[in-house]
Amino acid sequence: MTRQNWQMFPGAIPEYRVDEIVKLAGETTEASTFNEGGSDVRKSRVAWLTNSKPVLDLLYDFVDIANRNAFKAHIYKKADIQFTEYLGSEGGHYSWHHDIDWNRDDGLDRKLSVTVQLSGADEYEGGDFSFSECQSPDKSSKEKGTVLVFPSYLQHAVQPVTSGTRRSLVAWFEGPRWI
Repeated sequence: MTRQNWQMFPGAIPEYRVDEIVKLAGETTEASTFNEGGSDVRKSRVAWLTNSKPVLDLLYDFVDIANRNAFKAHIYKKADIQFTEYLGSEGGHYSWHHDIDWNRDDGLDRKLSVTVQLSGADEYEGGDFSFSECQSPDKSSKEKGTVLVFPSYLQHAVQPVTSGTRRSLVAWFEGPRWI
């Protein structure tokens, strides 16, 4: 029996909610990482959704279901939420990484990551989301409104976008430190 490494909810968020999230994000700025590497590691634009309880509630509903079904991690309803754009004109990408900052000293770690596909597959080329340590989601993960939940320690990447714009929403639900 193989342990389930991620949970996917294809097309789970309706288009009108996707449009609301994109509008809520507003203007983006150049992204950075908590590790060094600059644009070799990541080339994207981001906006932070702060104080957005409706979006937090929406994402937590999916994370909670996935957590009960597969992960059983100790998490809080606490997350940073980031809107991300990968522009084909800039070769937007995010090389292999995990979502945990092992140098945090506040007693918390990111436990479960969630990503929501905000662009349709017809709006960009390239930009596949993949895992290095387990099977990657199939092409249905590019359907607008699809939600993907996975443990934050899994290495993953967004391959370069070759044309168009790939938009996603990402959040990291936290809990007590991994032991």
